[in-house]
This record gives sequence, C-alpha cells and structure tokens, in this order.
Amino acid sequence: MPGYRFRAMNPKGRIVSSRMDASNVDDLEKRLLKIHLDLVSFKELRGARGKTVVGRVSRQDMITFCFHLEQVLGSGVPLMEGLGDLRDSSDNPSMQSLLASLIEDVSTGSQLSESMSKFPKVFDEVFTSLIRAGEQTGNLQVIFANLAETIKWQDELAAKTKKLLMYPTFVFTIVMGVFFFMMTFLVPQLVTFIKMMGMALPFHTQLLIDTSNFVKNWWPFLIGVPVVVTFLLYSLLQVSPVARYAFDWIKLKIWVFGPIVEKIIMARFANVFAMMYGAGITVMECLLISEKVVGNKVVGRVIVEVRDAISQGETISSSFKKTLVFPPLVLRMLSVGESTGGLDKSLMNVRYFYDREVKDAVEKLQGMIEPVLTLFLGGLMAWIILSVLGPIYEIMNKVGR
Repeated sequence: MPGYRFRAMNPKGRIVSSRMDASNVDDLEKRLLKIHLDLVSFKELRGARGKTVVGRVSRQDMITFCFHLEQVLGSGVPLMEGLGDLRDSSDNPSMQSLLASLIEDVSTGSQLSESMSKFPKVFDEVFTSLIRAGEQTGNLQVIFANLAETIKWQDELAAKTKKLLMYPTFVFTIVMGVFFFMMTFLVPQLVTFIKMMGMALPFHTQLLIDTSNFVKNWWPFLIGVPVVVTFLLYSLLQVSPVARYAFDWIKLKIWVFGPIVEKIIMARFANVFAMMYGAGITVMECLLISEKVVGNKVVGRVIVEVRDAISQGETISSSFKKTLVFPPLVLRMLSVGESTGGLDKSLMNVRYFYDREVKDAVEKLQGMIEPVLTLFLGGLMAWIILSVLGPIYEIMNKVGR
C-alpha cells in the first residue's frame, strides 16, 4: 500500500499536514473523510510503506495529550472526538501527524494501545503497557491522569539532572577560558616587562612563565586531546556492552555525583514499578519493563536477577535484598508493601523521598561548587599578581635604598 503526504482541512478550517497509507487517491480521500478531514493536496511517497513517521514530540505535548484525554474521558466524550479535538487544536505539526494516524487506526477498529505501539519513540513500552491495562480494566481515565503526573515528574527530574551536569560544566568552562586567556595573552605581556628588569626571578615567577609558555605552545593539544578522548569514549560506549556496563558502574560509584545518580535511578524505578503495578500489570512484567527504563545497566542486571529469583518462588522483598544493591529504604518499603498489599503506594513513597533527596543534593552540590571555583580563580589571580608584582616590589626597594 503506497504512502501519501497530504494537507487537509479540519472542521474548524485549520490545515493539517500528515502522512497516510492508502491504496489510491480515492481511498486516501475516503480515509480522511472518516476522520473528518477534507483533502486539499497530496503527494505520493514513492516506495513508502509502513507506519507514519513523526518528528519531535516534546514532554509538554505529551502532558497536554494525557491531560486532555483524561478530561475528555471523564466528561463522557468519545475517544475519537477527543483525539480529533486535540489534533485540531495542536500547533505542533508532528503532534498533528501523530494524532491523525491514531485517529485513523482507532476508526478502523484498532485498540489505542495497538496504534500507539507503532510509535515507540513517542510512546515507550511503559506508556503502551499502561494504556493496554487501562483498556482491559476500563480505567483509561485514571491511567491518563497518572501518566500526566508521571510525565510532569519526569520533566522535573530531567531538569534536575540537566542542572546537575550543565551548571558545573558551564562554570568549569568559564574558569578554563579565563585560565587560557591569562596564560596565552595576559601573562606573556607581563613577563616581557619582568624580563626587561634583568634580575633573578623567584621560583613562583619562573613557574608562572614556564606554565604560560607550555600553555601557549601546546594549547591545541590541551584542547584537542580531551575532545578526541571524549569522542572515542562515546563511540566505545555505543558499540561495547562491557564498556557501557563499566561506565554505568562508575556513575554509581563516582565521588559526590554517584549518590545523586543512584537516587535518581531509584526514584525512576520506584515510579515505573508503582505505576504499572497499580494499573494491574503483573510483577514479572513490571520488572521486565523496569529493567529497560531505569537507564543503568548495573541496576538493570540486578533487576534481571530479581526476576529470576521471583520466578523460582522467592518473595519480592527477599529477592531484592539478596542483590545487595538496593538501599535499605527501598527494601523496607518493598517488604511493607508486600505484606500489606499496598506495594504501589509504598514505592510511591520511595519516589517522593528520593525526589526530595535529589533536589536537596543538587542544591548542596551547587553550593559547594561556587566557593571552590571562586577559590580557584582567586588563587590563580593571587599567583599571577604575586609573581608579577613581587619582582617589581623588590626593584623599587633597591632603588629606594
């Protein structure tokens, strides 16, 4: 079945651009009429087959998507109408294209989760599994409400992680820029003046001159080597599972950052597991999907071991306890939740605790970084001033005598 790129008009008079598979142009027009779109123009995509390809869909788009469908379903409006209203009101062409494809599939009898599974880059396995569970239990409205809250939390967590990484990187880059400027431009100017005095230079002044000469002569290597090493490491991580596992282990153990990374991973695991378990998905399937979304190969391998232990008849809490990886708080909440039947609520408490811990840790880390970098810059300036003004001061003393 050939594919067509089309532009169509919705009932509100807005133009929608998307892609659709159809036998011919007449079939394309009929398919569009079923979802209340009037064909304006089209272009056949030669050799095109299969599912629609959509562009970038942001977290904000997904939050709007979940919140809108929650409200629609809660008001008794049919799902098709809700999807159509969202398509017509969206300003993102990628979202319009996505929604047009969902509407087409649902109108032909497909389940919403089945249609979503065609877009794994937009709807991940957790999302589609929850929607499938909601369709089976009739709790789609609750599922969409939980998903909206979860995506909001994920957006905040991503912002915290980005803040954790970007702020030190930015400040360190500024400090290195100042250092290179001083060593390649400012210090050589001052050294020329000092050498004209024709006096013996103290150790710290000679060290400053040697450092400046080294940076001035070797700056391409000082900048290029870290860039090349970073690129090679990144390439290695993409192709080597062993390197990826080792890198994830280092992330958990590295000084200062390791505990924060661990809290982020535990919060993500607790959230995914609790949300899926609360939707009625089995423990084994929750673990299978959690393994893929925690974002760390070390923790993922541990979850595989837990799943194998549970399949052999062990309890959830004892299986996690044997791994020696999960913190006591997680183990305690798993034990309490398993004994009381409220495993999802217990894990949500874990997520709340670690979410707060991550926020506090990031703020403390930033509070530590600022004075350390300030001291570094102050020490650098003191070294330069002392090395330059020291000889000048000695000459002035000699002249005064």
